[in-house]
Amino acid sequence: MAHMKFKFETLNAFCNEAFKKFGFTEEESKTITDVLLLSDIYGIESHGMQRLSRYHKGIEKGLIKVDAKPEVVFETPVSAVIEGHDGMGQLIAKKAMELCIEKAKTTGMAIVTVRNSNHYGIAGYYAKMAADEGLMGMSFTNSEAIMVPTFASKAMLGSNPIAVAMPAKPYPFFFDASTTVVTRGKLEMYRKAEKELPNGWALDKDGKPSTDAPDVLDNIVNKVGGGIMPLGGSTEQLGSHKGYGYGMLCEIFCSIFSQGMTSNHTHIGGKGGTCHGFMAIDPKVFGDPKDIEEHFSTFLQELRDAPKAEGQARIYTHGEKEVEATKDRMENGIGVDIKTVLEMKDLSEYVGVDFKKYFGDINFEDVNYQSVY
Repeated sequence: MAHMKFKFETLNAFCNEAFKKFGFTEEESKTITDVLLLSDIYGIESHGMQRLSRYHKGIEKGLIKVDAKPEVVFETPVSAVIEGHDGMGQLIAKKAMELCIEKAKTTGMAIVTVRNSNHYGIAGYYAKMAADEGLMGMSFTNSEAIMVPTFASKAMLGSNPIAVAMPAKPYPFFFDASTTVVTRGKLEMYRKAEKELPNGWALDKDGKPSTDAPDVLDNIVNKVGGGIMPLGGSTEQLGSHKGYGYGMLCEIFCSIFSQGMTSNHTHIGGKGGTCHGFMAIDPKVFGDPKDIEEHFSTFLQELRDAPKAEGQARIYTHGEKEVEATKDRMENGIGVDIKTVLEMKDLSEYVGVDFKKYFGDINFEDVNYQSVY
């Protein structure tokens, strides 16, 4: 897998201009770019610049409507349902979590759910929004069906991630994970690298284990069977039913409460239909928020200080690796797969952005780049 390295500032400026060329306002472009690049600086390559092509094609095909405005269609003091009208997922999701935070600060806790949206980036971005305001945040989304339920041979649920963030010291708790073994984006990265998938990730159209990334991805798109395994793999012995169940919990907060499309009905007939769910809880409903944060921070440190397994030097708590990845990428640049860079060039030509202004002349036949632009 060949990568080029770019400065955060270069990618940030490029993405902002590209999204403005698509017709988004400056503020909207900033939001979309913030979500994309948080993924890359956190080390989640599958949902960063790698996702630009998906948004490019979604807008080009009319799946994503640039001028759509999210609308609150049902509301109580502690909840709301938002109709996304097929807009850009990041914009709809940010509005939903902002409303959720506002309600939680008034009532103590709130849940907001969304229907008819599109891919919204990393779930953790929105959970982090709440944590940055001193709250516990949760974020969920369904997606095009990629998860094969335990004992099935066809994908019926999405990657259906669950993200949770909460204030703590010396840095916040941050957990963001799909309820599939891996995400679709990870399979796309293996396809770009022309590598076989590890055993235990995917199933072919007959429900048998597969290491063929292009075939599995094609089967997902064509909805002929197969897909990605739930957390725990494909057998109950290893806990497949648990990952399947977690995916269902995510679906409840997304498509069921919003009465939107379940994963198996999204991305059919030129419509995305993605659904999201958000939760915010103000710790003050349980006592002094500072005391709760201190109690949580103590436990996290006890986890780090627990006895190490033989050969292991460190125990991580959720959020540590993201903090370290951010420092590294802001100092040393963000790695982008050379094939993703080609997709960025295609996008530039489509919207009319001067690619060379940002990235100079690139010889795409030479894949051994380490330059930081």
